[in-house]
Amino acid sequence: MKTHPRRLGVLSALTAVLLATGGAAGAAATSGTALDTAAGAGGPAATSQAEAAKMPGAPYLFLGWGDPQDATSVMSETGVSAFTMAFMLSSGGCTPVWDGQRPLTGGVDQQTIDAIKAAGGQVQISFGGYSGNKLGPNCSSPEALAGAVQEVIDAHGPDAVDFDIENTDEYEDYAVQDRILQAIAIVKQNNADVRTVVTIPTATSGPAGPGSRLITRAAELGTPIDNYTIMTFDFGGSDMVADTISAAQGLKDQLKAANGWTDAEAYAHSGISGMNGLSDMHETTTPAQWAEIRDWASAQGVSRFAYWAVNRDRPCPGGGVTSNCSGIDQGNLEFTRITAGF
Repeated sequence: MKTHPRRLGVLSALTAVLLATGGAAGAAATSGTALDTAAGAGGPAATSQAEAAKMPGAPYLFLGWGDPQDATSVMSETGVSAFTMAFMLSSGGCTPVWDGQRPLTGGVDQQTIDAIKAAGGQVQISFGGYSGNKLGPNCSSPEALAGAVQEVIDAHGPDAVDFDIENTDEYEDYAVQDRILQAIAIVKQNNADVRTVVTIPTATSGPAGPGSRLITRAAELGTPIDNYTIMTFDFGGSDMVADTISAAQGLKDQLKAANGWTDAEAYAHSGISGMNGLSDMHETTTPAQWAEIRDWASAQGVSRFAYWAVNRDRPCPGGGVTSNCSGIDQGNLEFTRITAGF
């Protein structure tokens, strides 16, 4: 059975040294994102900023794993209007294909995206993930990587591109980190209406080691990242609501320090991606807890809300961590219904 593609595995990344943030705010001021010009932490300007930044709840749907459901049926049953489609990988070299094996166009992924759009929905496309042959290490330059991303944008017209940066080949390889950040700048320059997202691991106190470095480096380079999403699971903790809130507050504080943003600006650039039911480390997130996390995120002006994955949004109490159910007692598609309310 295929290894869970979002699994964080060993958390060696959390032991890396946090880089200094000096000088980052000035570089970030040139990033060119519309959110950066919004007003301070309170009042109507902050509210309008959060509204402008907010993307619809977009749970991950992976068509190469876990007995995937029909996307338009999920939309009609739950009210969800967006999906994050996973994962865009390399077929060898700098050529993008779905899951490293399915064609970029003409296959089930394109059929699903076209159907979602025809039903009035939106699509975010996720590059990378925990495992597989990724474009970041295989593309030789930022320009080449941006070109591969452009192929995907031209083929599918996503509302957002999500760079899920994990593991030793991207997250812990700082040359590859820089390549991705520089490629994002090119992508944004050429596709101003496409949201740019980075998704990274986190500790309960916020991103650590390579994650902190990525935030600082993006500010130094002036990379126009619309949203920094943290994966709020595999903490090894016991209170997923408290741990998620703590991690999101830590992200907010790091974004403020690196970019000179207000609380409102930092939250408007923040996202949460959870794991429904049992996580890889057998933490449990219940539907009630997920709803509480959603409501907290909405109240703060967090702009992206996702979870891994729709494939698992089915009950199987006592079933363990599997690809096609949550491992807990829940209603069918209950986490997706909650996410749709973001």
